[in-house]
Amino acid sequence: MTTTQITLGEPLYGASFPQAVSRFFRKYATFSGRASRSEYWWWVLANVLVALAFNLVGSLTDPQWTSRPIDVFSPFASGGAFALASPVGVVFLIYATGILIPALALTWRRLHDADRSGAWFFIVLVPLIGALVLLVFTLLSARPAGARFDE
Repeated sequence: MTTTQITLGEPLYGASFPQAVSRFFRKYATFSGRASRSEYWWWVLANVLVALAFNLVGSLTDPQWTSRPIDVFSPFASGGAFALASPVGVVFLIYATGILIPALALTWRRLHDADRSGAWFFIVLVPLIGALVLLVFTLLSARPAGARFDE
């Protein structure tokens, strides 16, 4: 039985949850190459779980937490000085800042796998429709032409 070894430079189709999380951190600021749908969506799930855990710990340790919980899908959108009001919030802000670049890089690579320029990420700046367009792009199947973005 032979197994093909997938390098970090290639997308890992059918990635498992641990593989996707590992690759997320191992390719911390790599904007070139491609990322499979499984790599991308397993990381999204991992990140949602982390944010939910922060919300749970925050609600158990800070009576004011429920008035300013962390927005799971847009942690920086909670606004104000919520993070500075609680130690849990400060730790979450550090976490969110630490994953900002690799999350952008992963999305950039996911767009490449769908044969789109990573610059399409900035469509999220278009109110209302931008996030929906980016969601659709991240859901698209891999396209062979996306190999042009490989290293």
